[in-house]
Amino acid sequence: MLVKKVRLLNAVDFAVVNYESATDIIIEKAKQRQSFGVFAMPVHGLVLAARNHPMAQAVQKAGLIVPDGQPIRWAMNLIFKANLKDRVYGPTLTLHVLQKAHEERLKVFLYGGSSAETLDRFVTFVNGKFPGANIVGKYREDKPDGNTLDIDLVNKLETNILLVGRGCPHQELWIANNTGSVHAVMMGVGAAFSFHAGVIAQAPKWMQNNGLEWLFRLFKEPRRLFKRYLVTNTVFLALILKQLIESKKNYHPLNSSVR
Repeated sequence: MLVKKVRLLNAVDFAVVNYESATDIIIEKAKQRQSFGVFAMPVHGLVLAARNHPMAQAVQKAGLIVPDGQPIRWAMNLIFKANLKDRVYGPTLTLHVLQKAHEERLKVFLYGGSSAETLDRFVTFVNGKFPGANIVGKYREDKPDGNTLDIDLVNKLETNILLVGRGCPHQELWIANNTGSVHAVMMGVGAAFSFHAGVIAQAPKWMQNNGLEWLFRLFKEPRRLFKRYLVTNTVFLALILKQLIESKKNYHPLNSSVR
C-alpha cells in the first residue's frame, strides 16, 4: 500500500493517514503475521527523537507512525499541506483495530497496563465489546523498562496483533528492539488500557479537539507529567517554528513509500 509521509523536526516520518487507512494497513499486516511496528507518536516522543534520544533509532524501525496529537497534525498541515482532518489518537485507533480484529477473528495478545487490575479490566472490556477478537494471552511487568515477555510464547500462540501499553518511550523502544523477532503487528497504544478499562478519565472532546488534552492530564497527574508537557511542549513549539521558517525557503513535497 502506498503511504505518503512527511518528516517533522528532521527526525520522524509521520504517515498521512486517517483512522480508516491506518487500520487497513495494520489489519493487512496482522493477517500476514508480519513483524511490523506501529507508533502512535505524541509530541513527547517526537521531541525525544529530535534530541538524539534512543527514540531516534527506534523510529527508524517502525513500519507506521501516526500523528497521535493535534499539534503534530497542525504542524503536518501547516508545513506540508497534508490536509489531515483529524489526528490518529492511539486509544481511538486501538478501538478501530479491535473492531476489525473482531470482524476478522484475529488473535490478540496484551502486553502492559499500569496494574494487574487495569489489565484484567481491559480484557473484560475487549471481551464484552469485541468478542471476535480472540485474546490469546496477557502479560505485564512492574518495571516500566522490563523486558521479560516470552517472545516464543507470543509466536507459538500465532498472535496477529500485540497491543503494547507501556507508555512512551518504553513501548516504542521495546517494539523497535523486537521487530523481526515477534511475528505480529506490534502497536504502541500508550494509556489505551487505562482509558478503556475505566481507570483513567479521558479529556472532554472539546479539549481533545483543540489540542488541550495535555492540560487535562497535567491537572490529573501534575507531578509525573509536569516536565513532559510544559518543558517538552515548549521545545516542540520552538523547533516546529524553526522548521516552518525553513520550509518557507525550500519547498518540501510529501514523501511516498511502499511498506
